[in-house]
Order: sequence, then C-alpha cells, then structure tokens
Amino acid sequence: MSMTVKKGDNVVVIAGKDKGKTGKVTEVSPKDGKVLVDGVNIVTKHQKARKQGDKSQIVKKNAPIEASNVMVVCPVCGKATRVAHREIDGKKVRACKKCSASLDKEFVKATKKEAKKNVSAEPKKSTEAKKSTETKKTVEAKKTAEVKKTVSAEAKKTASTQKSKKTTSEKSEKAE
Repeated sequence: MSMTVKKGDNVVVIAGKDKGKTGKVTEVSPKDGKVLVDGVNIVTKHQKARKQGDKSQIVKKNAPIEASNVMVVCPVCGKATRVAHREIDGKKVRACKKCSASLDKEFVKATKKEAKKNVSAEPKKSTEAKKSTETKKTVEAKKTAEVKKTVSAEAKKTASTQKSKKTTSEKSEKAE
C-alpha cells in the first residue's frame, strides 16, 4: 500500500479524538497504513518494575494513528492539502493541490518561490476588493443616516402641526 505521508512531514489530524492538532510525522508504517505523529494520540501505559531497584511508573507515549485521518500541511501556503503527484526534472514528486508547490524537501526551494508569487498575488486582489466593498458600505450607511434624519425631521413637523391643530380645535370648542 503506497502512502502520501512521509517521515518528517507536518500533518494535521482531520478525524478522531485529536482532530485539529498538528505535529510532525516520526514514523510511518505502510503495511498497517498507520503513522506516528508527535503530540497526537497520546496513551498512558503502566510499566511494572522488572528488576529490583526499578520503579513501577505510568508512562505517556504516542500511539499510531490511521494515515487516512491526517492531511499533509503545505510548507508554502500553510494549509492542509491533498497530495498530487507531478514530474519535476524527470522525477515523480509530491505536490500541493492548492498552490502546486513541492512537498518533497529536495524540490521545495525550486517551487517555493513560484508558489509564493501565486499565493501573494491573490490576497492583494482580495484586499482591494475588500476596500471597495468597505467604501461602498460606508457610503450606503451615510445615505441611510441622512434618510433617517429627514424622516425624523418630517415626523417632528407633522407631530407639531397635529398638536397645533388639536389646541386650536380645543380653543374653538371652549369658546362656544
């Protein structure tokens, strides 16, 4: 069984009791389809003293986790990603599906610069779009505030005219 996760990769757990935790892969077992990740799936083992002078103790250690429950974190874009396979310089290389940067250490430097250019170009566009939407929102907010002021001014005028009509009608009734 081939695995897309290798020793030394940074991974994030996507399922199980440790969901969301990240760590470095310390050991890979392709036959079992399991990986050992630092700080993930910690179990306690009770260790009995075997020789005179040894102490019995409770030891915490990492246990293997299914390889299907982890995703590789791309070193360039920093996101959890599926693994694609590409050919670079005649060799089959693992690559990020999101930014197409190489996940193998030998080819990371070559593709890192290209991927950063692609990733850094996207946020600039989004920040410009955010600014334009923010300015639109502020203009709309100002317009609604002006409309509210005019409506409240008109409401005050109508209320004062109604009061004056009531007082004149009351005066005419008292006079009769």
